[in-house]
Amino acid sequence: MFTGLIEDVGSVQAIEKTGQDWLLRVRCSFDMATIKLGDSIAINGACLTVISKDVQGFAVQISQESVAKTTFAKLAAGAILNMERALMIGGRLDGHMVQGHVDAVGQVERITPRGRSIEIWFRLAAEAGRYIIAKGSIAVDGVSLTVNDVVDGGGITRFSVNIIPHTQKKTTLAGLAPGHEVNIETDLLGRYVERLMQSGGRHGRPMDEAYLRKRGF
Repeated sequence: MFTGLIEDVGSVQAIEKTGQDWLLRVRCSFDMATIKLGDSIAINGACLTVISKDVQGFAVQISQESVAKTTFAKLAAGAILNMERALMIGGRLDGHMVQGHVDAVGQVERITPRGRSIEIWFRLAAEAGRYIIAKGSIAVDGVSLTVNDVVDGGGITRFSVNIIPHTQKKTTLAGLAPGHEVNIETDLLGRYVERLMQSGGRHGRPMDEAYLRKRGF
């Protein structure tokens, strides 16, 4: 589990696309004495497992499922990466609960300066976009953000966020441009609510309007 607060911006040292799983070697500024084999690290919002390390960084494996569901297929040596180590129990949760499970690949639609901040509009398929709500939380390339506005139409969901100067300095988001693709993770709460409404949970029937009316809602 992660918070969406980026700890380090690293870079791709090398990516080996052989076999079923790809090998991604990453340079970072983490104290490597604190990184153990088997640790989970979110890279551009995707939870990956450390399989080796040296003084300059670490390596992770990327499954074909992850390649298919993220922007990793377009990574190349030198690409910059948002990175966050897994949340420690007892730590302060300053972002929001992020699983590191990418729901969809979105695309930057437009960028507009707003004072010292920048407003970015993204678009993604409505299948994942239905979980996005105004003033809700979202993770874009692993960065915890608050959704400003949401617009649905034509099988597409569009949403906007503000990137403040601090986030511009500490993440890769300031380098985005129209057309760039990003990893999107929606707030997990909506998915659980939808599943319970469809299945009825322990009641064994959908939690629809008739169900709620019968119980006084």
